[in-house]
Amino acid sequence: MEFRDVILLLHPAIAIVVVFPLIGIVINRAFQVRQRRLQTVEIGKSKIPPVVGQEHVQLGRWLTAAVVGVVLIALANDILANILDNKVWITAPFQVIFIGLLFPLAIASLYLLYRAKEQNWRGIFASLSGMGLVVLGCQDGVYRKTDQWYVSHYYYGQIAALLMIFSLAILPEIYKDKTNRWRQVHIILNSTALLLFIGQGITGTQALLEVPLTWQEPYVQMLYKLKCDTKPCTIQAPSLLQNSQ
Repeated sequence: MEFRDVILLLHPAIAIVVVFPLIGIVINRAFQVRQRRLQTVEIGKSKIPPVVGQEHVQLGRWLTAAVVGVVLIALANDILANILDNKVWITAPFQVIFIGLLFPLAIASLYLLYRAKEQNWRGIFASLSGMGLVVLGCQDGVYRKTDQWYVSHYYYGQIAALLMIFSLAILPEIYKDKTNRWRQVHIILNSTALLLFIGQGITGTQALLEVPLTWQEPYVQMLYKLKCDTKPCTIQAPSLLQNSQ
């Protein structure tokens, strides 16, 4: 297995080891926070410790960074592979430089979003982080599966990451707003993100089957050329019964 294959598998490995466990813990803390709030309103006290609120916020911040990180790793793998395979630095050097600058700019914008206190700056850095993900996702080589966007691992991941960034940006407003409107927005955003994460688990498994490893690519391309012309077609897998004969 080549280095590019290791980078390809790094994305799902981090998602499984880091992101999905964090999602479970964040959801657990979210239910505890809500339960504590309801018990406090009804009987004036709760057995759930107040620290669950702080834990929910901190873990949610970590989750946002982890989600954006795995998205950037996936995009970097696809974009870099396209640049190396097609020698883009020769035909479009300025495009390569632009792409090379986008990655640190997106990371820096997310970092500054974590540090920003004022609402306007949080909006600016959240927008820059989201724009960085969107522009990088539009580059050649990214496996988007646009013709089947409704089951696309790329689109699920991009939307989930954007929702997480926006949710992080409005976090201070939740505690300032006495009408709970921002809290309701927070719940809606993260409930939608949760559904997308569930879809990520399904579409991610599908994507691993559809994207070949380096040593498999020549055989897949050769089979495609033998079976297909310029029109869309379906390649039928060889029968195991025929092979055994």
